[in-house]
Amino acid sequence: MKKDEFGDSIKNKVYEFRVLKRLTQSELAKAVGVSKQTIFVMEKNNYSPSLVLAYRIADFFQVDIKDIFTYVGKDDNND
Repeated sequence: MKKDEFGDSIKNKVYEFRVLKRLTQSELAKAVGVSKQTIFVMEKNNYSPSLVLAYRIADFFQVDIKDIFTYVGKDDNND
């Protein structure tokens, strides 16, 4: 099945956390082991990270994974 058939997604607050720490996309990318482009598309909500990467980012910011990443189900996606 295609992703669109489920109508769900993962929203994130990576941008907000990064800006509060005064980090560039490149700095965050290096800290969590990905490219700047990955951070860029993630901040635009055009990319859902792997579970490992999501935990790595939450660990970097020293917060719970749910503070940064939110599952939005099909019925919650009405905005």
